[in-house]
Amino acid sequence: MVSLRFLVCCLLFLASSVYATIVSHDGRAITIDGNRRVLLSGSIHYPRSTPEMWPDLIKKGKEGGLDAIETYVFWNAHEPTRRQYDFSGNLDLIRFLKTIQDQKLYVVLRIGPYVCAEWNYGGFPVWLHNMPDMEFRTTNKAFMNEMQNFTTMIVDMVKKNKLFASQGGPIILAQIENEYGNVIGSYGEMGKAYIQWCANMAQSLDVGVPWIMCQQDDAPQPMLNTCNGYYCDNFEPNNANTPKMWTENWTGWYQNWGGKNPHRTTEDVAFSVARFFQRGETFQNYYMYHGGTNFGRTAGGPYITTSYDYDAPLDEFGNLNQPKYGHLKQLHDILHSMEKTLTYGNVSTIDFGNFVSATIYKTEGGSSCFFGNVNESSDATINFQGETYVVPTWSVSILPDCKTEVYNTAKINTQTSVMVKKPNEAEDKPINLKWSWRPENIDNFLLKGRGESTMRQLFDQKIVSNDQSDYLWYMTTLNLKEEDPVWGKNMYLHINSTAHVLHAFVNGQHVGNYHAENGKFHYVFEQEAKFNPGDNVISLLSITVGLPNYGAFFENVPAGITGPVFIIGKNDDETIVKDLSAHKWSYKTGLSGFENQLFSSESQSKWSGDSVPFNRTMTWYKTTFKAPLGSEPVVVDLLGLGKGTAWINGNNIGRYWPEFLSTEDGCSTECNYRGAYYAEKCQTNCGEPTQRWYHVPRSFLNPKGDNTLVLFEEIGGNPSFVNFQTIGVGGVCANVYEKNVLELSCHGRPISAIKFASFGNPRGKCGSFEKGTCEANKDVVNILSAECVGKEKCSVNVSAEKFGVPECDGATRSLAVEALC
Repeated sequence: MVSLRFLVCCLLFLASSVYATIVSHDGRAITIDGNRRVLLSGSIHYPRSTPEMWPDLIKKGKEGGLDAIETYVFWNAHEPTRRQYDFSGNLDLIRFLKTIQDQKLYVVLRIGPYVCAEWNYGGFPVWLHNMPDMEFRTTNKAFMNEMQNFTTMIVDMVKKNKLFASQGGPIILAQIENEYGNVIGSYGEMGKAYIQWCANMAQSLDVGVPWIMCQQDDAPQPMLNTCNGYYCDNFEPNNANTPKMWTENWTGWYQNWGGKNPHRTTEDVAFSVARFFQRGETFQNYYMYHGGTNFGRTAGGPYITTSYDYDAPLDEFGNLNQPKYGHLKQLHDILHSMEKTLTYGNVSTIDFGNFVSATIYKTEGGSSCFFGNVNESSDATINFQGETYVVPTWSVSILPDCKTEVYNTAKINTQTSVMVKKPNEAEDKPINLKWSWRPENIDNFLLKGRGESTMRQLFDQKIVSNDQSDYLWYMTTLNLKEEDPVWGKNMYLHINSTAHVLHAFVNGQHVGNYHAENGKFHYVFEQEAKFNPGDNVISLLSITVGLPNYGAFFENVPAGITGPVFIIGKNDDETIVKDLSAHKWSYKTGLSGFENQLFSSESQSKWSGDSVPFNRTMTWYKTTFKAPLGSEPVVVDLLGLGKGTAWINGNNIGRYWPEFLSTEDGCSTECNYRGAYYAEKCQTNCGEPTQRWYHVPRSFLNPKGDNTLVLFEEIGGNPSFVNFQTIGVGGVCANVYEKNVLELSCHGRPISAIKFASFGNPRGKCGSFEKGTCEANKDVVNILSAECVGKEKCSVNVSAEKFGVPECDGATRSLAVEALC
C-alpha cells in the first residue's frame, strides 16, 4: 500500500518538475531543460493589484500566450522603516510568485532594488537618503551595505521557498540594478566600479539562474545585458554568446497629473514584437501587461497619476483591452508554433530595398519566413519563390511555412471591446449619496505655529518627514514693530519653494496657494499679506505629489520649502527685504485627521450631517454606499472634487486631483500606427480632468451591508457628484479579413443583438461602420444572429461560402460586425 505521505511527495515532485532545473544560454536562445525557447513575458506588479486579482490576471496572461510573468521588487514598500519589513496583503511577494507557479508559468524577478517603475522614489526608502554620508547608486559603503542587505534578504526568502529554477521553481532570470547604463556617465569611474560591485555581489548570492542588467551596455560578465524601449530589434548584447533579450517593450505610457492620456496602437506594438523576432531575438517582455493602480502614496514622478493603466493588454481593472490583447495573443500563438525553427534554423535574409526585407529560418523539417516593411509611407509588393505578396506599410507578415501568410501586424482580426459604465444597481435608485463632514484641525498650526521639532533652518521635506506623509508644516513666528524698516503700506510674503503644492497662511488667514507646473518644481510664490504689529504666525503647508523616480542623483532633488523665505515691505519707491530663512522654524509632519485615522472603519470620531459645506478647503467628507451587484470591476467617479485622498473601508485607493485639467491641444481622433511611436504621438482627453475614475477592488468591499467612503479634500470640491459604477463590455465590433475566423465575446454577458454586419468592402471603424461598394448576396445580419445571439461567445469562419460572394473586383474582402452585449 502506498502511503499518503509518499503520494503527496510524488505529486509535489511532479508539480515542480515542469519548471526549469537548468537554465543556460548559447547566444541564440535561452535554453531550459535542454530545449531552446522563444519566451514571451509580461510585467505584472503585485502591489498594483490585490491578491484576489492575481490568479485571474496571471490566468489571462497565460491564455494570452505568455510564458512568464516579470515583476519588480519594491524596497520602500517592503522595508518602510529600517529593518522593519512588510510582506502582508498585496506586498506578499512569495504568494504572488507561487500564484504564478500554480499557473505553470516562469518568472523574471527584477530585484533591483532600484526599480524606477514610476514608483515613489524609484523604490528606494527615504530613510536610506537620511542616513549619514549617504549617496545612492555609487561606491558608497553605507548604500552598498543597505542594498546588499535587502537584496540578500529577498534572495534568501525566495530560496527558502525553492522558487529559483535551479531548485525546481519558476524563476528563470533575476535582475540586479536597473537602467543604470542610462545614467552611468554622471557617476564617472565610481559608476563603473559600482556596476562591477553589483555584478560580483549578485553572483555571490548563488541563485543558480542567470542575472540580467537592463540598459547596461558594459554589463560585466556573466551578467546579461538587455534592452528597454519601444523598439529593440536592432539591439546587440555586449557578448555575442548571450541571447538577445528585451525586458521592457512599452505597451503605452504612463499619465501625469495635468497630462493627456497616451495610447500606443495595437498595430505598432505587434510590429515591434514581430520585428524583434524577425531579427533573431529570443526573449520579449511587455511593460506593462497589466499596469494596475498606484494605491496609497505609491505613485512617483512627481505628478504621476493614481491610474497606472499604461494602455496595457489587460486594463487597470483586469479587463481584456481589446483588440490589443487578442491581436498579440494571435502573434504569440504563431511564434510558439515556429519555436523550433526560430531557435534551431539557419538564417538568411533578402533585402528588397526601400526598407523591405525577408528573413528565412530553415531547418531540415521546414522553413518559416518574416516579411518586414519598415517604410513609413508606402506598401510593398514583393515576389518571393514565385509568389507575389503585399506587405503593408510599417508591418511584418509571418508565413510559418514560407508560403501562406497567416498573420500581419497591421491587419487586426480580433474584436474591439467597447467598455461601458453602469450605475450602481445595488442602490434603490440613482440618488445622491448622503454626506457628513468635519474640518481638518489646523488651528494649532495657523494660530500658534506649534510643531514637533524646531530648528533655525529650512530643511528639505524628505529629511523632516521621512516620507511618512505628503504633508509638512513649516511655521515661524515673526515679531514686527511699526518702526521696523520692513514695515510698509504694502507687505508681501515671498517664498522660494520646491513644494509641489503650497498653502500659505499668515495669522490664520489663507494668503494663497500654488501648485507647480509639471517639471517646473522650483518657483517663487509671492503674495500680498496682512501683518500686525507684534507677533505674526507664518504657517506654510508643503505638499508632495510623489517623489522623483528617475535620473542621475534623483534622490537629491529637493522637496518642500527650501527657501529663502522673505518678508518684503514696499513703501513708495523703497523696497525692504527681511530674510526669515534662519529664523526658528517649527515643523509638523502630517495632518491631524490622518493621525486620528478618520478614514478608518473603526474610527469613533464625530461627524456632522448638518449643513454639509462644499468647496471648502481642508475638509473631511464621509458617506456610506452599497456594493454594486455582480462581479464586474467597480469604479468611483470623483468628478467635482479638487485634490485629496480617498479611502474605501479604510483602504487608501490613492490620490485624486480631478480639478487638474489637461491642456486643450495635442489630441487626435485618429491614431496613425505608421512610423516610430513616442509618448505624445497619440493622445486623448484634451481639456478634461486627468483622471476622474478610480478603481475600487471588489476585495475592498463588503458585499452585504454598508461600505464607507472617506475623502480628504485639500483645496475645495463638491462631493455631491460622487457615484459608484461598474465597468464591463457594452458592445463588441470587428473587421475580419476573409479566410480568418471571427471570434466575438461579451466576456460573461450574452450577445444580445447584431447591430451591424457587412461582408464585402465595408468602411469606417468601430461604432461607425457602413457598407462599402460591394456586398455579399446573403443576409449577413441574420446569419450572425443565428450563430451568436444569446451566447457569451461565438466563432465564425469568414468566407464567401458562409456569407455569399460579393462582387468586389479583386478588392480585399472582410467582414465588419458590431454586436451589443
